[in-house]
Amino acid sequence: MTFPLDKQQVDSVCRQFGLHNFHELGTASIRQLVGVVKDIERATGVEFVHMEIGEPGLPASAIGIEAEHQALLNGCGSHYPNIVGIPQVKRWGAEFLRAFANIDRPDECVIPTVGSMQAAFALNMLISQLDEKKDTILFVDPCFPVQKMQCRVIGTRVEAFDLADHRGDKLRAELERHFQTGRIAAVLYSNPNNPTWMCLEDSELRIIGELATQYDVIVLEDLAYFNMDFRDPNRGVPYQAPYQPSVAPYTHNCVQLVSCSKMFSYAGQRAAYVSVDPVLAHREYPALGARLGSRGEFIQAFAYHFLYALSSGVCHSVQYGMAAMLQAACEGRLNYVADTREYERRAAKIKELLVKNGFHIVYDKDDQQEVGDGFFFTFGYKDWTGEKLVNKLIYYGISAIALSSTGATRQGMRGCASAIRDDQYEELDRRLAKFNEDFENE
Repeated sequence: MTFPLDKQQVDSVCRQFGLHNFHELGTASIRQLVGVVKDIERATGVEFVHMEIGEPGLPASAIGIEAEHQALLNGCGSHYPNIVGIPQVKRWGAEFLRAFANIDRPDECVIPTVGSMQAAFALNMLISQLDEKKDTILFVDPCFPVQKMQCRVIGTRVEAFDLADHRGDKLRAELERHFQTGRIAAVLYSNPNNPTWMCLEDSELRIIGELATQYDVIVLEDLAYFNMDFRDPNRGVPYQAPYQPSVAPYTHNCVQLVSCSKMFSYAGQRAAYVSVDPVLAHREYPALGARLGSRGEFIQAFAYHFLYALSSGVCHSVQYGMAAMLQAACEGRLNYVADTREYERRAAKIKELLVKNGFHIVYDKDDQQEVGDGFFFTFGYKDWTGEKLVNKLIYYGISAIALSSTGATRQGMRGCASAIRDDQYEELDRRLAKFNEDFENE
């Protein structure tokens, strides 16, 4: 197949999908872009190199599948699950944090959710109603775009700043600038970061925790890529350092969001849980209580009002599968870090091909060291905007999303290493080389 693809054919597919033309691809949502690309593949017969969606590229854990199967055979399918979780999930969710993050929480502070997406949505709704003066969620950008979309859907005000511009002591000044307004209800970040794969240092987590306590701000710590900073070869042994870094040692005002989607490649089953610091969990908020007709206790409101309004609990069999995987990891029978290191290998190879063919890594530094290789990476071309890159690469059978959608201050694209296969590297190299040949003098 020769590249670029036929412009008229590609543009026709975009219009059929509801976009005026290919230029709108640069501002499309992740799911919109996926849909358009699949339609282009069908129309042209050309398989794309997919780097746009953060979907696991490894098989789902057999331990989870077997546990779900057995739970269904035992009859769980005909019963509603407890909204706060089956005992096994609560026990092993808490134990998993002890084993891999050195965080000690009671079982009662663990509640399963339908993916971390539901957890973030419910928490954003809850936290924005705790204090009428605190109406804003602060995002440490770049971020997962859908979490800001959730705030827009519920009408919650958003502020943000780019982490890359505020590392170390600069982070304290930037957080205080926002916190001092009195409007910040919560600060949300992912660690490792989606999309840049930057990781917060322990000293920076201490800063976040101390200021969260000082200004009474709740920290929402999205650990979707739990222990997937692969730069340390010793990571992932239960009950042994290095642990997943966390703000938990530095403040009681925090909630951890733990997802099984990437750790255990269990994205399709929407298995996740939150762990609430016990001090925050049992804190009562009078304004919330008056609104809900309750004591306004944080964890009770989260489970029995906000989660209950969204669903009748996490799928019953999924809870058994999640509990089994968490238990196996704690007992050393499931080495999820070793399994997911495959993403490190893939990302390193893709980034090598990008640089070879005239591209550059946009977020290349993690404070003072090189950013690690993992599930996500960022790349750019010359001084092009991310939107322009999306719109041009589409004709070369390569898809990724614009960094601007993540709140990034730098121009470029977010790529995901999960979907590429070993037999695609040579083809990716060929397409990137052709792209660079066509545009190197532009």
